[in-house]
Amino acid sequence: MGVVALMNSQYAICRDMVYVLKPNPLASRTVPIVSKVCCLSIARVATEIMLGKKLSDFGLRDRKVPYYGVKESVFPFNMFPEVDPVLGPEMRSTGEVLGIADSYGLAFFKAQDAAKSRLPLEGTVLLTVCERDRGEPLARAARRFAELGFRLFATVGTRAFLQGHGIAAEPTPKLHEARPNIADAIANGDIQLVVNTPAGKTSARDDSYIRKAAVKYKVPYITTVAAAVAAAEGIAARLKGDAQIKSLQEYHAEAAGQSPAA
Repeated sequence: MGVVALMNSQYAICRDMVYVLKPNPLASRTVPIVSKVCCLSIARVATEIMLGKKLSDFGLRDRKVPYYGVKESVFPFNMFPEVDPVLGPEMRSTGEVLGIADSYGLAFFKAQDAAKSRLPLEGTVLLTVCERDRGEPLARAARRFAELGFRLFATVGTRAFLQGHGIAAEPTPKLHEARPNIADAIANGDIQLVVNTPAGKTSARDDSYIRKAAVKYKVPYITTVAAAVAAAEGIAARLKGDAQIKSLQEYHAEAAGQSPAA
């Protein structure tokens, strides 16, 4: 397209077809995050390239960064309690935060903390996952939570899946099934973490009340199984008690011990 330096592209994938929605000749909000992790001012390099320099002039080479960086988006759902806090194609985030640590799990934990969604270190985890997301990653996350000492609550379908994998979970009725139900448990402070993957328009019941209740009562919630796995590892890393606090300059000093960033 003839663009020199940075370009941010927005695209969508539908039925294995990639549709380009909008290419913008600008730096995305991710660029400063990546710059901080890699100890490289990407915007400065891009600006000098726009002014005539070549990429080869900077002597950049591949190298391994000796720590992990996790970017997390910040959403304003607490300001809109009636809005279902589920993601879609629209831009809903109002900012981004960064967690850096020597392990991926701890970096994820720190990113959640910075986004004001601090993961619990004890208590009860509610698992209510739609059928398409019930697979080995869900079993791995649930098993890890149990190993860490968490009590597990689960809805009928999710509980049956977990039992099939040898993981015990206590039954918790949905809103239309009985009282006390999920909403009551969240309101009463009986649940410290919610793992709920949206079923979408194919579901006969609307489970958005679960996510809305989590937002209302400030209970951290997760809407993907991948994030549930990461959360379990993050909590495990934090419970180990080896969360050494370092400044960004200290991390950069570690990175500087390697060859220049690519």
